[in-house]
Amino acid sequence: MENLALIESFSEFKDDKFIDRVTLMAILEDVFRNALKKKFGSDENFDIIINPDKGDLEIWRNRIVVEDGMVEEPNEEISLSEARKIEPDFEVGEDVSEEVKLMDLGRRAILALRQNLISKIHEHDNTTIYKQFKDLEGEIYTAEVHHIRHKAIILLDDEGNEIILPKDRQIPSDFFRKGDNVRGVIESVELKGNKPAIIMSRTSPVFLEQLFFQEIPEVFDGLITIKKAVRIPGEKAKVAVDSYDDRIDPVGACVGMKGSRIHGIVRELGNENIDVINWTNNSQLMVTRALSPARVSSVKLNDEKKTAQVYLKPEEVSKAIGRGGHNIRLAGQLTGYEIDVFREGVEEDVELTEFSDEIEAWVIEEFKKIGLDTARSVLEQDVNDLIKRTDLEEETVQEVVRILKEEFED
Repeated sequence: MENLALIESFSEFKDDKFIDRVTLMAILEDVFRNALKKKFGSDENFDIIINPDKGDLEIWRNRIVVEDGMVEEPNEEISLSEARKIEPDFEVGEDVSEEVKLMDLGRRAILALRQNLISKIHEHDNTTIYKQFKDLEGEIYTAEVHHIRHKAIILLDDEGNEIILPKDRQIPSDFFRKGDNVRGVIESVELKGNKPAIIMSRTSPVFLEQLFFQEIPEVFDGLITIKKAVRIPGEKAKVAVDSYDDRIDPVGACVGMKGSRIHGIVRELGNENIDVINWTNNSQLMVTRALSPARVSSVKLNDEKKTAQVYLKPEEVSKAIGRGGHNIRLAGQLTGYEIDVFREGVEEDVELTEFSDEIEAWVIEEFKKIGLDTARSVLEQDVNDLIKRTDLEEETVQEVVRILKEEFED
């Protein structure tokens, strides 16, 4: 009876987790062999016969018959008189197989067996999940919000697997309720102890690339290649695309008529502004395209230092820099060049740091954060716009503008 009860406990897991027959028998045999080693010191002379479907389990210990009083290894040898209690016609030197009942292992050992069995099945289940999701790294996955924590959202998929969406992997505008379906990319899978930690991300550039694969047929079919994608989650992104078929316009195919094709991707990413540009191996042209929508007059590259001096008309500078400096930052990431913007035709200009005796350093840093590092670049902006784009008080901005104007009006 105790054999059946133990096997039944295994069968519960078998039905829930769909463990195949071969794995089932291997786990069960491993559990019992460990128990036999603890009890008898070795499991080498034991045969374990398992029929998990019926709940049958038999353990047989094989020993050699020796003369009475000559037993040196009780686990491997049995005295003649003891052997003849099993069968009266045994002789010295013969092999004896004797069934071992679970109750012979002791009550504590049986309880340990059950715990070990449960542990092994969980371990197998976790390993299976780990392998399954490891193969899905970099792929889009959908799961349902189970509960919301301060630093992460816990999701469950259709099979009850737990997936973590950390706060820093969420788009700033993301807002989810329990029961919502969430799409993201499986960013990483790690074993913490024996349990797999599955991390989802909605901020990764890979998520953006995979959305292109899902939404743009030519990308899915391989007619259009995504060369590189960079993004500031929820704000702006740039995607460089190329096609080996001259008949295909890769940018037009990705954007669609009036943005129809890319609209679904933009909506999924919280209205992230996506610039799709044609990839080129010409670094100078690539820098020019990357700074879109600004119109670049000329570019000087230093390939050794990976720097680019870009010259634009004064009215194009703010477009090149973009709100919060997003455009120029993404252009730099896309091209691999550190980009410096210069105003074409403006001879006189002064770095803001030259005014450090009149303007505090932290104020200068606030202007630099939005891509304004010279006096003229500040003066060319509307004061109200400067107040909105920086974290500075109105009085502070006006004071800076006054100081700069005095310099250039003298």
